[in-house]
Amino acid sequence: MPERVWLFDLDNTLHDASAAAFGPLTEAMTAYIARELSLDPDAAAALRVQYWRRYGATLLGLIRHHGIQPAHFLHDTHLLPGLEQRLRHHPHDAAALRRLPGRKLVLTNAPVAYAERVLRALGLRRCFDGIVGIEGMTMFGQWRPKPDARMLRALAARLGVPARRCVLVEDTLIHQKAAHAVGMRTVWMQRWAKQAVHGPEVGVYLHRRPTYVYARIASLQQLRRVP
Repeated sequence: MPERVWLFDLDNTLHDASAAAFGPLTEAMTAYIARELSLDPDAAAALRVQYWRRYGATLLGLIRHHGIQPAHFLHDTHLLPGLEQRLRHHPHDAAALRRLPGRKLVLTNAPVAYAERVLRALGLRRCFDGIVGIEGMTMFGQWRPKPDARMLRALAARLGVPARRCVLVEDTLIHQKAAHAVGMRTVWMQRWAKQAVHGPEVGVYLHRRPTYVYARIASLQQLRRVP
């Protein structure tokens, strides 16, 4: 049987980012924008949200309209003191991941350094064959993080597999919709969705299954039952 490639989102998929990271990260981004663009906090917060909604990532708006250096922004906003002490996950996740056949990679719109930090603190780093962070989601000199369908198609080609052999495990529906459009299978992780107070899926109705979602799960153990 041809190899399957599992692409795992990080935040709110492999750990409870709403509790551990999203609040401090939002504050750090707002403070960064206020400082670098000489804005008051309210204006900085409004701009952060505006760019996130328009481009799918605040960073893209800052690059396009203000010439912000991506490496500087990503480093500064992801320092997150005390992150490791706030992390929450399920104790059986490592065993569930090890039992999954096929290659396993983390695909996150966060920087690689942050992903490495989180995975090592959770004891999950050895479960993955690699990490594709936002720095690796570029095409022709342009940053194209999730949910960019062109990036997802190019990623499958880079991995040497047809898109239909890839499975995206993800909490964000718009990312799954893009993955489905290029032929990937999609699994909606709902473990922390009910408690989420940050992120794009706050308040989403969890009992539906959009046509572009292949399966819904509440734990990594359930992935073994995905055909």
